[in-house]
Amino acid sequence: MNKLETALRDISEMDRLAVKSSPVHGLSPLAKLLVTVAYIAVTVSFSKYQLSRLFIMIIYPLLMFSASGIKISTCLYKLRIVLPLVAFVGLFNPIFDRSPMLRIGGVAVSSGVISMITLMLKGVFCLMASFLLIATTPMDSICAALRKLHVPSMLVTLLLLTYRYIGVLTQEAAVMSDAYALRAPGQKGIHFSAWGSFTGQLLLRSMDRAEELYTSMQIRGYRGEFPYAKSSPFCGRDALFAAVCIGIFVLLRFVDVASLVGGLFVR
Repeated sequence: MNKLETALRDISEMDRLAVKSSPVHGLSPLAKLLVTVAYIAVTVSFSKYQLSRLFIMIIYPLLMFSASGIKISTCLYKLRIVLPLVAFVGLFNPIFDRSPMLRIGGVAVSSGVISMITLMLKGVFCLMASFLLIATTPMDSICAALRKLHVPSMLVTLLLLTYRYIGVLTQEAAVMSDAYALRAPGQKGIHFSAWGSFTGQLLLRSMDRAEELYTSMQIRGYRGEFPYAKSSPFCGRDALFAAVCIGIFVLLRFVDVASLVGGLFVR
C-alpha cells in the first residue's frame, strides 16, 4: 500500500468514525458546531502568558473523547502532520523574549518559554476540538448546520465539494501511481521527466470524476441545501448541552479557576 492509498484509507476512516454510535454522535450537529466554535474562540482569546488558565481548557476535549469512544491516540495520529507545524509557531519566542517570569526549583523560566508553550497548547486544543467535530459528525450534517446558521450557500457548497474532491483527487492519484509503478518496475517514485504529464492527466481525470460526483449529488436532490443529511433535530437536550458548555467556557475565560483550586491546597 503506497502513501496515497494510506491517505485515502485515513479519509475513509474519518467517515466511518462519524457514523458510530455514542452520546456525542447522537447530539445535534448544530449544537456541536456552536460549542466547537465557542471553544475555539475562547481558547485563542487567552493571553500568551496565561498558561495555567489555558491548560484548564483541556477538560472539554478529554471529556468528549471519553464520551464519544474515540481514542486520543487516534486524534494525535490523524493530526501527525499538522501538529509539528502548530508546534513550530512559537518555537522562536524564547529567543526574542528572554525576561524571567517565574522560578521552578531555582530555575528561571523566561516569558518566551511560557508564551511558546501557550501558543502550542492553543493550536493543539483547537485542532483536537475540530477533530472531534469532524470525527463525530458527517460532513453533510456539518454543512446542513452551517446553512441553519445562514452561512452563504456558495461557501457551504465550496466546503463540501473541497472535502469530497480531496478523496477523489487522492483516489485518482493512487490509481495513476500504481499504473506508473507497473510500467516502471524497480523505479522509486515518479521520474522528474514524467511530472508534467502525470500532473496534467491527474487534473483531467479528477475533474471528470468531480463532475460526475457533483452530478450525482444533484440527482440525489442537492440544490444548495441538505434535506438528505441525516442529523438529530435540535431539541432541549442539545440546547442544554450547548448552553452548559458555552457557559463553562466563558466562566473559565474570566475566572482564574486554576488559582482558586491551587489556593485550596497551598496556604
